[in-house]
Amino acid sequence: MKPLDRILETAKSAPRHIVLAEGEDPRIVEGALRAVRAGIGEITLVGRRSVVQERLEAVGGEPGEVRIEDPASSALTERLVNAYHELRRSKGIDEVAAAAAVHSPLVFAAMMVREDAADGTVGGAVATTADTVRAALQTIGRAPDVGLVSSFFLMMLCAPHHAKKGAFVFADCGLVVDPDAVGLADIAVTSARSFEALAGKPAKVAMLSFSTAGSAAHERVSKVVEATRLAHAAAPGLVIDGELQFDSAFVEAVSAAKAPNSALNGEANVFVFPNLDAANIGYKIAQRIGGATAIGPILQGLAKPANDLSRGCSVDDVFHMIAVTVVQASGGKSSG
Repeated sequence: MKPLDRILETAKSAPRHIVLAEGEDPRIVEGALRAVRAGIGEITLVGRRSVVQERLEAVGGEPGEVRIEDPASSALTERLVNAYHELRRSKGIDEVAAAAAVHSPLVFAAMMVREDAADGTVGGAVATTADTVRAALQTIGRAPDVGLVSSFFLMMLCAPHHAKKGAFVFADCGLVVDPDAVGLADIAVTSARSFEALAGKPAKVAMLSFSTAGSAAHERVSKVVEATRLAHAAAPGLVIDGELQFDSAFVEAVSAAKAPNSALNGEANVFVFPNLDAANIGYKIAQRIGGATAIGPILQGLAKPANDLSRGCSVDDVFHMIAVTVVQASGGKSSG
C-alpha cells in the first residue's frame, strides 16, 4: 500500500472533526468537501456564512455536508472569547482585545480545538506561516512532554524512477531556524514519533551533517554529535545515528563504505537537518528535482494538532493535510 493510501485508510478508520480556518478559499472548500465524502472526518469551515455557502454550492456541496461557523454570529463565539480572555489575561489581553482576536478565523479555529469543539485545525492557504503558527502556539500551546514545537515535511517517494520508495520525514523544514543541540535532539525524538504515527512502522533517524562518523571536525559537527547523544538518552529504544551525510544515511552501499558501524545501515526514514537553511533547501530539491511529493509543513509538539498549508497549495494538498491532521488527532491508531 502506498504511504498516502495508508494515511487515508487510517483516517477513514478513525475519523475526527477538523476545523479549517480559511473557509472562504475555494481550494479549502473543495478539499473539505472531498474529505467529508471520503469519510475521513467531519469538517467545519470558518468564515462569513454567506460567502462560504456560496463557495460550497459552486462545487456541488449539499446542505449539511460541511458545518459553517461565522465568528460574527456563531453560538460558539461568546464561549471562545471568554476562554481566550482567561488564557491571555496575564499577557494584557482585555475583553475587547479578546473579542477582536477570536473574530480572526485563525484564532477562532484554534480556540475551537483548545475548547474541544474540534480535534484539529488547518490553516495557511491564505495566512502566512508566522500567523498560522502564532495562533496555534498562543491558543493550543505546547504538549507537556515536548520541549520545542517544530515542523516536518512528509516526503513521498512513489514514482517509478524512485529507486527507494516509501514515506520519509524531513525536519525541521519550516519553523526552527538554528536549533542548538538540545533543540535538535527534541526535533529528532518528536519527528520519530510523528513518522511512526503516520507511516505505521518504526522510525530510523539520521542526524545529518556535512561530516560522517568524524570525517570532519567543526563546531557544527559537534552540535549534531551532541544532539544525537541527547536524543538517544531521551529515547533509548530509538534507532538513531549521527553525524551522517545524507548518502551515508540513505544508500546502503555508501553506508557500508563510510559508516560500517552505523545502526541505520543506509535505511534511515527520518532525516533531521542541522538547521532550517539545509532542511528547507533539501526538501525543495527532493520535491522539484527528485519528484518527491511533499506534504507540509506539518507541525509537531503541540498539545493538539494544528497544521500549516502553503499559500500555493492545491485542492489535493488541502485534502491530504486534512487526512494527516485526522491521523495526528487519533494518535495514528484506527478505531477498528
